[in-house]
Amino acid sequence: MSRRADRSAQSLQQIEDSDWGDPPADATRLISTVHRLRRKPLGLLTAEDVRLLLGQHVGVPFLVPRALAMLEEDPLCEGDLFPGDLLVSTLRVPLAHWHTHPDRLERLERVLASIDPAAEDFDDFVRSRIAAFREQLRA
Repeated sequence: MSRRADRSAQSLQQIEDSDWGDPPADATRLISTVHRLRRKPLGLLTAEDVRLLLGQHVGVPFLVPRALAMLEEDPLCEGDLFPGDLLVSTLRVPLAHWHTHPDRLERLERVLASIDPAAEDFDDFVRSRIAAFREQLRA
């Protein structure tokens, strides 16, 4: 069994060997959801799950490959917010991650290049996030 297959069957909690325990009784829905998703096997995480976790910078090294695989299938795939919301969350991953993983950055650049600028669901917000990401890379 490959390392990748092993990881898809494991949760962030298992991979990171860190049990956060149950969320506090007064936790927000977001906090409760993050705690729950950390226990879900990576291979079962949906676009919305990955979007939410990346948005909180949780499990970034392990979730970026999952996000990229989803984006390679559909660059504007969406969770619960809008077409391209997973892409926007992926673009907000700290730049240090992309500098440490140039292979992942290359994959992301291919995803960005594959987006048809005339696509109906390619809106100005997503376009602006792509431009901001590229600007940060140049800085």
